[in-house]
Amino acid sequence: MSSLSLAVRDSSTMLRRNLLHVRRYPSLTLNLLLTPVVLLLLFVYIFGDVMSAGIGGSGSPDRSAYIAYLVPGLLLMTIGGTTIGTAVSVSMDMTEGIIARFRTMAIHRPSVLIGHVVGSVLQCVMSVLLVGAVAVAIGFRSTDATVLEWLAAFGLLVLFALALTWIAVGMGLISPNPEAASNNAMPLIFLPFISSAFVPVDAMPGWFQPIAEYQPFTPAIETLRGLLLGTEIGHNGWLAIAWSLALTVLGYVWSKASFNRDPK
Repeated sequence: MSSLSLAVRDSSTMLRRNLLHVRRYPSLTLNLLLTPVVLLLLFVYIFGDVMSAGIGGSGSPDRSAYIAYLVPGLLLMTIGGTTIGTAVSVSMDMTEGIIARFRTMAIHRPSVLIGHVVGSVLQCVMSVLLVGAVAVAIGFRSTDATVLEWLAAFGLLVLFALALTWIAVGMGLISPNPEAASNNAMPLIFLPFISSAFVPVDAMPGWFQPIAEYQPFTPAIETLRGLLLGTEIGHNGWLAIAWSLALTVLGYVWSKASFNRDPK
């Protein structure tokens, strides 16, 4: 077999291994997935009227408008939450000895990480679809988006998931245990809270606006919001792509260096 065939075969094997882990231990994925669903229901049914009245500027509540505003941010938050499970899974592999076993076997070495990354991206897509289904069930609509815009939105979600997954893999590799990996990856779900996911950046205090604006989630959220709702995207599209590509390269280089480092 050629080197490429061996790499594909070993990566496919590692992917099946990681998907089996998800099926056997669903509680971690379920706990991470429940967070954006609970936040969606909380902000829509508890805070929806108040938030929509404040954002609209008219003082009159419009819960349906706030659902439309809220969903794109929560879809990206779902990706961040799902990748925390990836960091924990990678850390478990590193601390339980299986990686040491893999190092002695005649397999394509990067296939271990590729299996984690591809499996995580697939989980992110499934999680986004589930949260999106809940959003549609409670009133979210995207009737103005064209087929091309839907495809662009899906591509952005996959690219962003790939970027955060590589960062999560790097966090898992440097963590001494799964608990530390979970804590190290918390910024992936915390950053959306200080982005434009829940309120516009212009509505935040002036000193806080740069913090919300100059981070990866805000341009990605604004781009996804523009694609699904027809709002202005501006330069956010290029920024979202640039952030995603930069994080992917950074996470890949970091993960590869950490994985190839000789164990102590």
